[in-house]
Amino acid sequence: MDSHENNATTDSTADRSFRIKAGVFLTSVGAVSALVGFSKTLATAKRQDEKFLQEAAMSRAHLLDDASRLAMRALGWGTLYAILGTGAFCYGVWKLSGAQNFQEFRQKAGSVLPKLSSNDPPQSRTDFDGLTDLLKYTSTWGKE
Repeated sequence: MDSHENNATTDSTADRSFRIKAGVFLTSVGAVSALVGFSKTLATAKRQDEKFLQEAAMSRAHLLDDASRLAMRALGWGTLYAILGTGAFCYGVWKLSGAQNFQEFRQKAGSVLPKLSSNDPPQSRTDFDGLTDLLKYTSTWGKE
């Protein structure tokens, strides 16, 4: 009995360690992706502003500088609101579901959301020559 309890404790510790590592990994990938995307957007905006500033007259240069600062501030605040809003929405859905862990949340969401049917073997066409072929097929699909 003692070795069985010890095995169960080791398994739950390993599972928890794996979940923490997976969460840290996903969080870091998301953070790096957001940072790279935000940095690329800033670099593109600055590069385009520099080209535009060189072509503009000196009297308009001050106005453009103020406008680009305002645009950068708006982009920063917009990004912050988007991240916080999405996080708050996801947290709210999680809490409203009453789930204590992800497995419970998955079961509750699965019972509320519509079921996806398995299509094996496929009942309709799955290979298309291109986008035009796909669009023609979908436009006539329900009419046959």
